[in-house]
Amino acid sequence: MATTLTWLGHAAFRIDTEAGTRVYVDPFLSGNPRCPEGEREPERCDLVIVTHGHGDHLGDAVPIAQRFDCPVVAPVELRDWLSTVHDLPEDDMQALNKGGTESFAGVRVTLTDANHSSSTWHEGKILYTGEPTGVVFRQEDAPTIYVAGDTNVFGDMALIRRLYAPDVAVLPIGDHFTMGPEEAAVAAELVGARRVVPSHYGTFPLLSGTPDALRPLLPDGVELLVPEPGETLEL
Repeated sequence: MATTLTWLGHAAFRIDTEAGTRVYVDPFLSGNPRCPEGEREPERCDLVIVTHGHGDHLGDAVPIAQRFDCPVVAPVELRDWLSTVHDLPEDDMQALNKGGTESFAGVRVTLTDANHSSSTWHEGKILYTGEPTGVVFRQEDAPTIYVAGDTNVFGDMALIRRLYAPDVAVLPIGDHFTMGPEEAAVAAELVGARRVVPSHYGTFPLLSGTPDALRPLLPDGVELLVPEPGETLEL
């Protein structure tokens, strides 16, 4: 079995490794209008990753972790806050910061920079939850996956290429809250991955960016993979 990537609509993804580890990234499922009905209740989970605190990324992370008794890895301020207001154990290993790497069930997880914001609603007020991140997944003898999270393009994406050499880059393209297709094409050039998967588009009317707008802007030799919600890509 190869490593697979399943788009669950918006910015939510499921990664299944060759060894059988199942990872949910930004699992916005129950309130996600593009998440297929059959994907809203996970069958199992070994690890949850949350890139930042916005509700369309934090999503169902806590109930999934509670149901399957699995780690929730998130930027340190967000992870610490989750442990104080939800029934999640305090765990320094799960509270990473940018540049930090830990291994979970055979998967090396590294948080990277992202240019965005991070907050949640708590007791009727906006609570800031530290800085947003991207994430790099590495395994032995498997493609390296970079999930940019919510971000614009920034020059230090070239350092992500230099340090981690991702094979697959998941890049937001929807515009308005993140970069649109023009910036995403430059991000693809900087990151250097041979395959790009678009995310964070088509969910709400404000998100106007499309894969068709991105495709002709990509560097030569970069393959654009455009799954339908619920579709699984073999990497």
